[in-house]
Amino acid sequence: MEIQATVVRETRVSKGWTQQQLSDVSGLSLRTVQRVESQGQGSLETCNALCAVLEIPRESLLQREANESDDGKGILMPIVVMSVLIGFVAGIMVTLAFR
Repeated sequence: MEIQATVVRETRVSKGWTQQQLSDVSGLSLRTVQRVESQGQGSLETCNALCAVLEIPRESLLQREANESDDGKGILMPIVVMSVLIGFVAGIMVTLAFR
């Protein structure tokens, strides 16, 4: 699961905690805390533990996968739908015109 590494790091630093202190308070291994902060990788359990001790909502820690996987699909889908509708209407008009 992708986790916002900068949010974890900045929140930890704002609390004046070291990575070791965050590890101790959260019950996560030091290696897990380091991996989250350096690579942005962690499990759902890791995310939940960090949210609890850092007192932040889970949504602020999760990467927006929609942004990564969207890649313009949010714009492409309405274009495809409109194209199909225009084609459908044009087909009906041509059919009616040649009756």
